[in-house]
Amino acid sequence: MLNIVLVEPEIPNNTGNIGRLCVGTESRLHLIHPFGFQITDKNVKRSGLDYWVHLDWKEYQNVEEWMTVIPDKSRVFLLSSHATTSYLDTQFQDGDWLVFGKESVGLSAEVLSKFENHLKIPISPLVRSYNLANSCAFVIGEAKRQLLLK
Repeated sequence: MLNIVLVEPEIPNNTGNIGRLCVGTESRLHLIHPFGFQITDKNVKRSGLDYWVHLDWKEYQNVEEWMTVIPDKSRVFLLSSHATTSYLDTQFQDGDWLVFGKESVGLSAEVLSKFENHLKIPISPLVRSYNLANSCAFVIGEAKRQLLLK
């Protein structure tokens, strides 16, 4: 099982779509406060459709609380546009943690400094960034592909 972490998500539809993606890929979703919405918001559950009841998810009040549940910090991968290593050049393992920042600014320098594995998603210089749900789909898809080949 992969662990998908959203740090301070701001847009309920993205979180709902990512929740649905986690159900489909049998991944666990970890949500770190503060959120830009309430988890009971109809948009979150609407985007997740009726799959939200099947979602394995946990929420944390802050990054420090979340970090207490990580058994091996070397298996935490933070996605950042500032990284130099592509997620395509990474060997994923069952139980890995894939961490994504908030839609408006990504992961803070403080969060990035807590872990060594920073990954980027290759992108054309014509585009500033990908949508958060799409970014998650790219990386989860590659990680699941690798796990299925093992």
